[in-house]
Amino acid sequence: MIGQAFADGLLTGAIVALGAIGVTFTLGIMRFANFAHSELLTWGAYVALMLSALTGPGAPTGPLSFGWPLLAAALGAAGLTGLAAWAIDALVFRRLRRRGAAPLTMVFAAFGAALVMRHLVVLVWGHESHYYTRELQMAVELLPGLLPGVRMLPDQIFILGLALAVMAALHAFLTWTRTGIAMRAMAESPSLAQVCGIPVASVVRLTWIISGALAALAGVFAGLTPQIHPEIGFNLLLSLFAAAILGGTGSLAGAAIGGFAVGLAENLSLLLISPGYKGAMPFLLLLAILLLRPQGIFGERD
Repeated sequence: MIGQAFADGLLTGAIVALGAIGVTFTLGIMRFANFAHSELLTWGAYVALMLSALTGPGAPTGPLSFGWPLLAAALGAAGLTGLAAWAIDALVFRRLRRRGAAPLTMVFAAFGAALVMRHLVVLVWGHESHYYTRELQMAVELLPGLLPGVRMLPDQIFILGLALAVMAALHAFLTWTRTGIAMRAMAESPSLAQVCGIPVASVVRLTWIISGALAALAGVFAGLTPQIHPEIGFNLLLSLFAAAILGGTGSLAGAAIGGFAVGLAENLSLLLISPGYKGAMPFLLLLAILLLRPQGIFGERD
């Protein structure tokens, strides 16, 4: 039972981590809590659904329930959602920044943007749940000798591996490229980065695009296990912020570790409490973080 809950927690944590990276970017570079970020997960999931409907999910590849066309649709959704995030910034947040809006004003604007985005999804696709594929799968044992009885679907194993690969690629980008170093500098001190000649507008634009793309991938991964619905992003909102705050503002590694910690906490808690209280775990974890270490694991005390 513990092994199965741990495996389920890793899968949930991988999805939360991808979404939390975008949240921590916004907190670190833009200096406000973008509560509309969760709706980018929903948009990404539905854009991928729309693109896959044009070509179909394709014949299943190996043990997976989908084929390469769905992966191409996921990549297309990541790009389009990244551009949508940039457009939302241009239409809403950039105008407020130029007027010197307070962080609280930006938060309220984010709430308004989230409502508009969610209702646009409902307007176009309705309240019904949708599926990328209806292929049936059999769960396979992960490590029959070491962990007997611990099973995951092939789709879930693929999602976990792909999410880890995406996070590793993003870490390499932020560590070894000039643009990535500029983004990290902006997260540390926007004013000092501007004095050093870093193109702030370009970094801000890239921040929104990357955050939106990661959110879209998280939405697609969440929709693959098992279905897509208009609240898919909203249901993860608290988990995303709990992971970002746990890891520390502006820290990619912190957001990733925070995401896995939230996922494991949610699933391991089912061994002790009713599944109906699973949704309260991110809230309790967030309260504990704010009380014990408000700067997060990798954050520094002001």
